[in-house]
Amino acid sequence: MTKKAQQGSGNAWGDRIRALRNVPPVLHILWESGPAVVTWGIILRVIFAALPWGIARVAAWIVQGVEQVIRHEGLRPHFWWIVGAEVALAVLTAAVGRLIDYCDALLSDRYTHHVSIEVMRQAAQLDLTTYEDPAYYDRLERARVQATDRLAMIQQMGRLFQQALTTLIFTGTLLYYSPWLVLLLCVGVLPSFVGETHFAFLGYAKNFRQTPAKRQMDYLRQVGGSKEAAKELKLFNLSGYLTDRFSALSEQIYLENVDLSKRKLFWGGLLSMLGILGYYGSYAFVIWRAVHGLYSIGTFVFITTAIQQASSNLQQVFSTASGIADQALFLTDLIAFFEMKPMVQSKPDALPAPRPVQRGFEFRNVSFVYPGTERRVLKNFNFTLSPGERIALIGENGQGKTTIVKLITRLYDPTEGQILLDGVDLREYDLDDLHKEIGVIFQDFMRYEMTARENIAVGRIEIPHTEEEIEHAAQKSLAEGVVKKLSQGYDQMLGRRFEGGVDLSGGEWQKMALARAYLRDAQLLVLDEPTAALDAKSELEVFERFAELTAGKMALLISHRFSTVRMADRIVVLEGGRLVEEGSHQQLIALGGRYARMFEMQAASYR
Repeated sequence: MTKKAQQGSGNAWGDRIRALRNVPPVLHILWESGPAVVTWGIILRVIFAALPWGIARVAAWIVQGVEQVIRHEGLRPHFWWIVGAEVALAVLTAAVGRLIDYCDALLSDRYTHHVSIEVMRQAAQLDLTTYEDPAYYDRLERARVQATDRLAMIQQMGRLFQQALTTLIFTGTLLYYSPWLVLLLCVGVLPSFVGETHFAFLGYAKNFRQTPAKRQMDYLRQVGGSKEAAKELKLFNLSGYLTDRFSALSEQIYLENVDLSKRKLFWGGLLSMLGILGYYGSYAFVIWRAVHGLYSIGTFVFITTAIQQASSNLQQVFSTASGIADQALFLTDLIAFFEMKPMVQSKPDALPAPRPVQRGFEFRNVSFVYPGTERRVLKNFNFTLSPGERIALIGENGQGKTTIVKLITRLYDPTEGQILLDGVDLREYDLDDLHKEIGVIFQDFMRYEMTARENIAVGRIEIPHTEEEIEHAAQKSLAEGVVKKLSQGYDQMLGRRFEGGVDLSGGEWQKMALARAYLRDAQLLVLDEPTAALDAKSELEVFERFAELTAGKMALLISHRFSTVRMADRIVVLEGGRLVEEGSHQQLIALGGRYARMFEMQAASYR
């Protein structure tokens, strides 16, 4: 065994014990998901735990009564009532068991529903930086899986409670007759418990280690069967390459799984034999005492039943407790995920966004470095955007244009400097309220696989919209023509994910996205390459309505098309994270600087 493996084995128990700290938060989540169901589940399990002892006690009395009849001592009084009591207890056991199953099914559904929603809410409030960190995606993937795959643990906790009560009842009975019986049972069960727990921990470590490889496999599976990749897969003959990569990763995971299964088969089987020896050792001890006249036949039956029940339940308690401890290891990422706090959030006494904006936005000596990198995307950047002003940001890729958008919308906070709105730092405003006054259409806008109406309504989903408002937004963005071609109009499902869905071209999707901007009616409108997927004719039509869209609003426009940016009131040229030129189209052409050269290069391509 390597040094690293030895260290891993040495830390295994400590990891298990620390992982038990995950159980209380999960119990809290469980209680929140269904307090009434949890309460009834506990009551039913208390009843169910005591029933086996009652059946065993009644069965011993029946055997004792039959023995008396065989010895011609006569039938015991109320004998048949005792037989009826055992039947009643058996029926009650079956009924309570079914009620427990019913409660477990209800609780599983409630828990899955509740925790899935909480994962979605938590993911939505985290900083944008977390989505740019591969380690976060590993954690998010494990959290999503753990959120729903830990239903077994939820049921195990209920079983543990029930098994522990049953074990205590029968163990108390054995202690009453002889403490040695309990000792023999424990000596047999403990080694098996240690072995099962150890291999369960190794299973968790293996799954944790395999997460990146499984994510790669999911990606390769998706790419290998996606509509978007189909053309290149065929033309570039990539299918074999992707399949081979998937096969190599799958084979690696398979070999690791087989190796662990083999070790568990040998050592787990060996340790389980000790449990069998412990059970039969105590059983033989009771037989010896009964043969020597120390127990009656009824007592003998009762004790052997107690041994069988105590042994079985004791093993189940250790096994279930081990399972819970090891399942708790898998919950580490889920709990850590819920404990993550966004850095970009509202202060407790945050201000409402100004309505209307009086002075506009100001970038004051702003510098920004993306987390995990050292390059300053913006360097002492100064910039203003006044109410009613339309500004175009231009520059080569990587010069900070989209970063400015992320900062002005407070998806990020600046590394240095301040961003002010009406002279107040953006961090002083309530984040949700601020976002209500900002409309953004990104170049990589979302294509929601929902109805056409919903695709537009998400522009301001928090308030209901009339049919006229939806249609007006579609008319302004030219999406109206797209909708008219759909067989079900605004009720048409878009995209191919769901049955009956219709896919759109890139330009048609972009018109739907632009309709959201019209519907939002925000004070700041940000358009990041808003016409990139449109043909020249559609682009012209869109920007003929650009003035109407931005009337009375602050507008920030990013585009590589100079036919678009020349319509702005002011053009800001970025280079190396700094503002190097600004002015109107005519002013910058007359200046003969960087903008003029870029404009001439683009114009020359059309000659």
